[in-house]
Amino acid sequence: MSSKMRNKVQKKFNMRGYKLKMEALTEILGFIGRFPDAEEEALDLLLDELHNVSLKSSILDKEPVQRVVALLLEAEAAAEESPTTSGHGSAASASALRIIDAFDFPKFRYDAIKKLFHKYSGKLPIYGDAPAKVTLYRDRFMLLFQRLSRDPHFSRPVFDSDMSDYGSFQISPIQSLVGQRGKRWVMGLISQLEDGHFYLEDLTAAVEVDLSNARITTGFFVENTIVLAEGEMLMDGIFQVKTCGFPPLEDREKSLAMLAGLDFFGGGSLTKEEMVRLAELERGAVNDMFVILSDVWLDHEETMEKLEIILNGYANENVVPSLFVFMGNFSSHPCNLSFSSYSSIRSNFGRLGKMIADHQRLKEHSRFLFIPGPDDIGPSHALPRCSLPKYIIEEFQSHIPNAVFMSNPCRIRFYTQEIVFLREDMLYKMRRSCLMPPLTEETSDPFEHLVATIVHQSHLCPLPLSIQPIIWNFDHCLHLYPTPQTLMQIVLGDRSEQKAFKYTGVTCFNPGSFSNDFTFVAYRPCSQEVELSAV
Repeated sequence: MSSKMRNKVQKKFNMRGYKLKMEALTEILGFIGRFPDAEEEALDLLLDELHNVSLKSSILDKEPVQRVVALLLEAEAAAEESPTTSGHGSAASASALRIIDAFDFPKFRYDAIKKLFHKYSGKLPIYGDAPAKVTLYRDRFMLLFQRLSRDPHFSRPVFDSDMSDYGSFQISPIQSLVGQRGKRWVMGLISQLEDGHFYLEDLTAAVEVDLSNARITTGFFVENTIVLAEGEMLMDGIFQVKTCGFPPLEDREKSLAMLAGLDFFGGGSLTKEEMVRLAELERGAVNDMFVILSDVWLDHEETMEKLEIILNGYANENVVPSLFVFMGNFSSHPCNLSFSSYSSIRSNFGRLGKMIADHQRLKEHSRFLFIPGPDDIGPSHALPRCSLPKYIIEEFQSHIPNAVFMSNPCRIRFYTQEIVFLREDMLYKMRRSCLMPPLTEETSDPFEHLVATIVHQSHLCPLPLSIQPIIWNFDHCLHLYPTPQTLMQIVLGDRSEQKAFKYTGVTCFNPGSFSNDFTFVAYRPCSQEVELSAV
């Protein structure tokens, strides 16, 4: 193998965050040497599959590489034995789909001095200490502040340029408001430090605010949201807010350029050449489709009957869906301390597994992803939630061994497209926690207000921790930066009807509650087309 290929292998693995020992490099070169006309594709496939393997370290030795190579060669042999028909999904599509658990998301912190992000490499305990809670808010604030600092309306003109030529508004630290007169722009987090008294906090200080006469923008303004406010200090030390809105968005390409190749999403960094190649493959994946269902109550007979109809329908199509996503809750009763029928949930999953296995084409050519809901079995109601326990899913996996059980939230990379899944009753909680009625000039649809809030906040759940607990050390799992192309914001169907909405280029939708009104969504990632469906 040439030194050029050896260097290319090491470079690609370095970009994905791996370091190769000599024996691992030898094993990789031996594998791609089997495909003299498709070395690049073989290497990409190996990297994709390696990402799904549980690794003890980012320094790779021979053993994990050998394991993945053996699986790929076995799959190749199986493909040669069974001829491919036009009704089956392509191998390229299968390898293009990468599912990422929340507890595997990389964590980055912003250095305000060097003005760059650096990856956090330490071990994150589930139970954080007191400083971890402070860091949670600091990281959220800095994520939006560094984005705002590049906005031409809020950045200082260079040298001696006239600010009026740029329409710039300077952001004042809250600490500097004392003794100031006239209008000022500040950026801060809304908090309630005293009962009935609201404050804006930044990294320098906190100031009590009067929001009673504030003119607001689209979205839900709740505690913990970070806002830009224009106003002036009153004699009694209260900041009278005249205008209040969320930090402006930044073009995704501009954010990616600033990150300089850092992998915020968790699917591995891609070179420009890889992005171009994958984009072309994505445009050609016209037959790929994801079917998403939420609130699949396995103990509800009518739900199972309707699910059987859906499986029968897709099994008889010329091309079966690439992916089925089943979102919780998976039981019609909350799995709390009074719930004692865990064995019945286990048997219900076994029944679902047998139902899917009876549709041979779906079993062989579709993938199945399961994401727990807020009332499913788990150690707590805090986000992110871990995947369903092994005891519950054992019977199901005996029928469908390649099914994937992930955390809530979780992420998917399909070729170049980044997709985020969250299953939480967000709309209901946001509306109850709203500090002031949302603006109705642009839209009166609550779902559109919800989408605007989470996209501008770059966070899936900007609610007070008292309303929706979050594991302090894993708050980064809920960040949305850079903004993904497709955000699947899932809420309880009995709280919010089935919806699809595109906001600033981000496709967002709610599939509805399958067990209540039998609605679901068919999503075509190639065209970002959302088909609102029902049975």
